[in-house]
Amino acid sequence: MANIKSQIKRNRQTVKRQARNKAVRSELRTRTKRAITAIEEDAENADEAFRLAIKRIDKAAAKGVIHKNQAANRKSRLMKRAAALSVDVVGDGDADVDVDEDADVEVEA
Repeated sequence: MANIKSQIKRNRQTVKRQARNKAVRSELRTRTKRAITAIEEDAENADEAFRLAIKRIDKAAAKGVIHKNQAANRKSRLMKRAAALSVDVVGDGDADVDVDEDADVEVEA
């Protein structure tokens, strides 16, 4: 145990931060697993689960729990897995495409 007052305070702060970071990391893993299972099972809430997983990854990076590059890697891996299962997880999938004879493409959502 430290005798210096400032070091005692730093130890207390470290314990608090560790607990908070552990909770955030745990939620990250949970959200990612839920999104993957929802996508694999083709559940109706797959879009929502996927969106929440991405949101939590971004939030953890913003708080400094994980590095921004690690967040990008995790999101990329999750999106790649979703794409492999050919699920429309980004957007609602209701886009109408009109093609002119001039080969201009217009997208209406």
